[in-house]
Amino acid sequence: MFPVSDVIPSRTTPVATITLIVVNACAFLYELTLDNHALQALVQAYGVVPSELSWPTIFTSQFLHAGWLHFLGNMLYLWIFGDNVEDRLGHGGFVLFYLGCGAAAAIGQTAVNPASYVPMVGASGAIAGVMGAYFVLFPHSRVLTAVFIFIIIDLIEIPAIFFLGIWFLMQFFSGVGSIGADAADGGVAFWAHVIGFAVGAVTGLMWRTRDASATERWHY
Repeated sequence: MFPVSDVIPSRTTPVATITLIVVNACAFLYELTLDNHALQALVQAYGVVPSELSWPTIFTSQFLHAGWLHFLGNMLYLWIFGDNVEDRLGHGGFVLFYLGCGAAAAIGQTAVNPASYVPMVGASGAIAGVMGAYFVLFPHSRVLTAVFIFIIIDLIEIPAIFFLGIWFLMQFFSGVGSIGADAADGGVAFWAHVIGFAVGAVTGLMWRTRDASATERWHY
C-alpha cells in the first residue's frame, strides 16, 4: 500500500515544501544527465561516507537520490506530510527543521555503521523527520491510501497515527535486523529513517507543548 493524500488542507501555500521538491527535482534531473562514472564521482563527493565523514555532506547528500523510485517515493511523502507540518512551523522554521532532521539522520546512521565506505544519499531521513512531526501534531488525521487486493486497487482512509506508526516500526525492526550485516554493497539506511522520525517526533512534541502553553496563557 502507498499513501495518496491526507485529509487536512493546508492553511497557507506550502512554499517551503514546494521549493524543497523543486530543488530535489533539479538535482535529480542533473543526475540523469551524467554518465555512470560522473554520477559515481558526484555521489562519492556529495554523499555521506561514514568512514570518512565530511560535515558539509550531511546536507548535500539530502538532495541526491539513487533512482526514480527513491526520488518519487520521497517526494510523494514530502508532498503529503510536509504542507501541514510547514503550516505549524512556518516556512523558514520548516526548512531549518527539515535540514536538521536530515543531518541528525545522517549522523545517526554514521554512528551505527562508522566503518562503511558506501555513500549515503537521499532525503529519506529529513522526510522521516517530517513524518515524525506529523505523527505528533496531527494524530487524528487520516491518510488516503491505495491498497492492492489481488489485481484490484482500492482507496481507503487509514488513521495517520496507525499508518505512520506501522511505517516507523517497520523501519525500526528492519534496522535491528541489519545490525552486524555487511553493508559493503549498500542498501537502505534504516537507522537514518528511525532517527529522523524520532527527532521529528520530539520536535513536534515540543512545538505542540509550546502551543498548548501559549493557549493556556492566553486564557488566563
